[in-house]
This record gives sequence, C-alpha cells and structure tokens, in this order.
Amino acid sequence: MANVTMKAYKVSEIIFNNKVNGKVQLKLSNKVSHNVRYNKSGGCEALLTVEVFDKENKDVLNVKVTVVGAFAVNQGVEKEFIHVETFKELFPFAKALVTTLSANAGIPPIYVQNVDIEKQEIYRFDMNNAKEEE
Repeated sequence: MANVTMKAYKVSEIIFNNKVNGKVQLKLSNKVSHNVRYNKSGGCEALLTVEVFDKENKDVLNVKVTVVGAFAVNQGVEKEFIHVETFKELFPFAKALVTTLSANAGIPPIYVQNVDIEKQEIYRFDMNNAKEEE
C-alpha cells in the first residue's frame, strides 16, 4: 500500500481574467504554492494553487486555479515526504485545468511547465500543533 493515498479532490477556486486585445506578445510567468494541513485522524488536506499571468501586466491575462485534495497517510511518514507526494498527486489536475480553461476560452492553450518538487526548497512551518483540525 502507498504511504500517501488521495481519497478525493475538488477545485476550490478558478480565476480567469482575459483582457487581451488583438495580436500581442505576452511574456507568461507562473507561480505555484502548495500547503498541507494535518488532521488528528492521521490524514491531511493539501491545497495547491497554480497561477499563470503576463509578467508585464497581470491585469491583461491571469489564470489561477486552486485544487484541494484529501489524503490518507500511513503512520510515521515524514511530513516532507507527504508534502512532495501530495504535490505530485494534485499538480497534474491543476495543470490540465489551466490548459482546458485557456483552450475553451478561445485563446491558445496555456501549458504550465512541470515543476520538479524534489529539487525545490520545502519550508516547514508547524503552526501550533494544538490547533490541528479534527
């Protein structure tokens, strides 16, 4: 059995702002954030946000999606491992959603670059363990 298993996911936020007029060249950039909250039952909830926007003017084009996943976690698994694995599970959903939204909006599809989470710095903030969700 896997150490981290996705039980469900949902899209909690979509922002799509397209004010592109005529033929323009955009310089797209993306930002990804990922947080994990642990509950007393031994599972966790992961929140992944992917945002793509024009570097020079965010108001011209901005696509932001937030995906939330519920995960079962085996006892004793390190939080850094859980963080990486939940990211790997959720990222393809967020990435596909950005592409689908842009393609269905009548603009060229936006393809979010893959993120190698294992090469990223993972900052761990344990926010008052006494306030863990039930």
